[in-house]
Amino acid sequence: MLDIKRIRENFDEVAEGLSRRGAEIALAETARDLDAKRRAIVVQADDLKTQRNARSKEIGALKKAGQNTDAIQADVRLIGEQITALDEELRQTEEALETAMLRIPNVPCKTIPTGADATANRVVRSWGSTPSFTFKPLDHIALGEKLGLFDLPRGVKITGSGFPLMKGAGSKLQRALVQYMLDLHTEKHGYTELLPPFVVNSASMRGTGQLPKMAEDMYHCEIDDLWLIPTAEVPVTNYHRDEILECKLPIYLTAYTPCFRREAGSAGKDTRGILRVHQFDKVEMVKFVEPETSYDELESLVVNAEAVLQGLGLHYRILELCSGDISFSAAKCYDIELWAPGQQGWLEVSSCSNFEDFQARRLNCKYRDATGKARLVHTLNGSGVALPRLVIAILEQLQQEDGSVLLPEVLRSYMRGLEKLTPLA
Repeated sequence: MLDIKRIRENFDEVAEGLSRRGAEIALAETARDLDAKRRAIVVQADDLKTQRNARSKEIGALKKAGQNTDAIQADVRLIGEQITALDEELRQTEEALETAMLRIPNVPCKTIPTGADATANRVVRSWGSTPSFTFKPLDHIALGEKLGLFDLPRGVKITGSGFPLMKGAGSKLQRALVQYMLDLHTEKHGYTELLPPFVVNSASMRGTGQLPKMAEDMYHCEIDDLWLIPTAEVPVTNYHRDEILECKLPIYLTAYTPCFRREAGSAGKDTRGILRVHQFDKVEMVKFVEPETSYDELESLVVNAEAVLQGLGLHYRILELCSGDISFSAAKCYDIELWAPGQQGWLEVSSCSNFEDFQARRLNCKYRDATGKARLVHTLNGSGVALPRLVIAILEQLQQEDGSVLLPEVLRSYMRGLEKLTPLA
């Protein structure tokens, strides 16, 4: 959530930022007007309360002198009714202001590219080289079937489209990747591992910015008002909701969770195989940092995600997202994409974002600075990284002419020494 003071005092700057991301300025205008109305009501109500207090003291003095106070008491009652009406108007105005503020996206960082969509994103760097083959490479669907890694028809039978069923070596590969990433982040990068709930309440979804904007993209149990998490970002970032952190920053947290998203694909080629699904596994990294360090922390967050892919020996690139392509809550974001030869395209496996104090204001998450003052933290998060697109890249980049797939060396100990996946007999 933006600071209403920022909207009030620097409206043109906020409007320019919202315009860069293609967002409606009308919501900010509404918030500005409601804030002005709210403050006017408060002034009016305070003035009436002052009048009431003065008149009440006057009644006491008149009674002490034995004089009639009926007329003044009638005035006090009328003032009280006006105050009651203003209190209700204030409540409604504050409620409308809160609703408007929750729907205003974050203002993009001034340094990111300006653009309407992904075509304006900027390639920052790449690592590795595009795999070359002396044979026609297969896509992950053909490879997965040959290797017996998943059973997509039975996944559809059990649940529906977009809920893949992994099996055999496919299940082991996903489990190995999760373990590899958690070990890397906790042992090498200084993160503390959490195993959070996979469902959260509405307050948690509002805290990280999923509600109210993206309600239709999530799975909701109305009876209990609980939501299946779209990412571990939600429960992990809410870990410090409504807290003043007394410990030394930064705080690094990581977690594995399944993720559930309704929006993950419509009918078409992208829904074939395990490319776009409604349920997938992911390891997430979350940071709570001091405002002055948050952009340096974003760069190191990206490096942490890169380390996962470099350890696996996979060709990837990093994009700096433009103003029109960043998420609702982000001020700046990098995407990491893996090359998939079978798709002849790039697949996003990580988004690393700096939210500045946008989430922290929603979360009411603060820390004490060197002077002891309570200030809002800056929050960051990044995928470290997401499956199953990582599996797709491993299969397609490391496939061999005989239909086998070499396993990255860092995974072999997690796979009981297995060096490659081989076709079923």
